[in-house]
Amino acid sequence: MKQKSENTKHYLLASDFDQTLSFNDSGIVLSELLGTSRFGEKVAGLSNMNLVQQGGELAYLLLHDPEYRCVRKEHLVEVGKRIRLKQNIKELLRFLEKGFDGFRFSFYVVSAAPAEVIQSALEGIIPPNHIFGTQFHYDQSTGEIDSILRVPAGYGKVAVIDELHSKLQVSYDRIVYVGDGSSDVHVMLHVNRQDGFTVAVSEAKHIAQIAKRSVLSDDALSVLVPVLEDIVGWDSVRIRSLFESQGFLIQEWDKVRTDWLTIREIPDGAESALRLVEAANV
Repeated sequence: MKQKSENTKHYLLASDFDQTLSFNDSGIVLSELLGTSRFGEKVAGLSNMNLVQQGGELAYLLLHDPEYRCVRKEHLVEVGKRIRLKQNIKELLRFLEKGFDGFRFSFYVVSAAPAEVIQSALEGIIPPNHIFGTQFHYDQSTGEIDSILRVPAGYGKVAVIDELHSKLQVSYDRIVYVGDGSSDVHVMLHVNRQDGFTVAVSEAKHIAQIAKRSVLSDDALSVLVPVLEDIVGWDSVRIRSLFESQGFLIQEWDKVRTDWLTIREIPDGAESALRLVEAANV
């Protein structure tokens, strides 16, 4: 790793939170805290109605659903403490802050999860001003959520990325976005259109087909691999050497190309009709 210089290329690396830096969905952990098990059912219902941006379902429930109206800021902070994080997030930040061969990265979290949850989960790891989560306004007398100020879900994430683009004065082709699910589709398409770089950390078809690279691991450091390969230009030998020099061993590294296929059997009648069409075209 080299020190920063005037010729250093500055990149923005933005990451989702739920199931990208963590193993859990914040809504599920909150529901467990409240003693309710219908979170998935409620989210599916909102999705079917197209009532809110994908990823913004928890914010909607907190404001409108009777089962979640009891939630206060302290509940969200407690959820953050219960979130199971992926390994080595702090080490990922250390790598990015030092930079690589004339490249440096500013790391931000952009997520539809409540800001209080993310800040609590990442306390001491990522500063609050580098976290963009859903923001609520609380009633001063009761402490209940009385309005939503911002939800970085769907196009809301695009707005945050554009804001950071202007704030950090990085060009769009120096933006990296890491995500795992449907709420990341709009922002990944936006970053890709501007020649930025996108990484999926999920096998979900709708996101893996959009991202320029996919990486699956329980360790947050895995995100460095496609960044070092495709942006910094290192080969696997050099990447392994870097990890080992910092006390980490890449035990397994399988590169797999995935073809997504749906195959159905043609009904007898349809098959006969298809043969007649083929014969007529000969």
